[in-house]
Amino acid sequence: MSSNLARLATGDVGTHLRGLAVPMAVGFVALNSFSVADTYFVSQLGTLPLAAMGFTFPVSFAMISVGLGLGIGVSSVISRLLGSGDRDTVQRITTHALLLGTVLGVALTMLGLATIVPVFQGLGADERTLPLIREYMEIYFLCAVFAIVPMLGNFAIRATGDAMVPAIILSISAAINVILDPLLIFGLAGFPRLELRGAAIATVVANGITLIASTAILAHRERLIHVRYLGFEKLWDSWRQLLHIGLPAIATNLLTPITIGIITALVAGFGPFAVAGFGVASRVESFVLIVIFALSSSLGPFVGQNFGAGQISRVNQAVHLSNRFCVTYGLIAAVFLFVFAQPLSTFFSDDPMVIDVASAYFRIVSFTLGGFGVMMVALSSFNAFGRPMPAAVLSFVKMFLIYVPLAWLLSATLGLSGIFWANAISHLLLGVASFMWLRRELKLLPRRLPAISRDDAATETFVP
Repeated sequence: MSSNLARLATGDVGTHLRGLAVPMAVGFVALNSFSVADTYFVSQLGTLPLAAMGFTFPVSFAMISVGLGLGIGVSSVISRLLGSGDRDTVQRITTHALLLGTVLGVALTMLGLATIVPVFQGLGADERTLPLIREYMEIYFLCAVFAIVPMLGNFAIRATGDAMVPAIILSISAAINVILDPLLIFGLAGFPRLELRGAAIATVVANGITLIASTAILAHRERLIHVRYLGFEKLWDSWRQLLHIGLPAIATNLLTPITIGIITALVAGFGPFAVAGFGVASRVESFVLIVIFALSSSLGPFVGQNFGAGQISRVNQAVHLSNRFCVTYGLIAAVFLFVFAQPLSTFFSDDPMVIDVASAYFRIVSFTLGGFGVMMVALSSFNAFGRPMPAAVLSFVKMFLIYVPLAWLLSATLGLSGIFWANAISHLLLGVASFMWLRRELKLLPRRLPAISRDDAATETFVP
């Protein structure tokens, strides 16, 4: 195993955060390119295949949410153990995490294949699109293990403090997916024309390469996988620790597509142009938020290792720097989106009504993105501490007690802009609430440390 397990527990805090965040941003871009590439090439087949692909997104997003949620649990547990220097337990947890991902992948395969028809009929698929959906999802579900296990492997590598290797793996995987898509979809260069099945196979092959690469790194470079832990000894203890964080994180991740569905239904009440404009604004916003997602994701391994090592002052400094960056970046992004709202909207559509909707969204919501970033910092920190419930509560309150009810109320009084104002208000309110809750948690943090590191933590100075 690497000689220095807790790589992030020493050295400059800001340098570590930048070193983690930049590769993670690259990784997020690569991950998003999978669906973008599939959508682009499938769109060349016609409207019906494109509609069928559209129906697969909520289900595939839900599967990815399961993997991401469990990955958060993997990162939290492993990073804290790395900080404490418990080598044997790190190997056991990592090995058992990949076993859990395999079991979960097999279960998702069985469930997915058995429910294709009722699930997609429930989403609105008809007799024209359902056969096309089956072409894609039968292959996608058969290889669910290839979607889940690589995510856990990459989260485990990031927990060691290395974000560059996962970014490289994801980038290579994305490139392979982009290359295979046209070959398999259209039957180019001697390959058979498989259309939607080809898109599914390209994604599966790319995910399979990610699985092999991440597992090899963990086994041979980091030495975090060992054959002696392939049995049942302490298996449930490992899974219990992982699921303690993973299950609430999975539930939290699944709240997002549910909320998007409800809000989209509200927006649809104002007409197709409103949905189109909202979609344009959402895509641009997602791109802008990659930086915040990358920073908050990088904070998890850093906080976990330093918390495990009893370095409370470094935890405080990282949170402080992250919050300051999110607010600053949010303001810069807000000015950019406000000034260039109309040109950005025009790039995606030439319909004046669509442009007006997207521009209105940018001008209302953009100045509250910093609050969203502060909330993401808090969620990542709570999970890294091994306390997933505050993160789950904050997400639930934001989406279902503030955003959705407020969107329904304000849409009836202010029209479409009321939905955008509801989003902005929820960002601000939960940004403040998250900041206050995390601040209180940081003051109590020394009491939650193991006794072996509590004496050292008592002498630490808190960063305001």
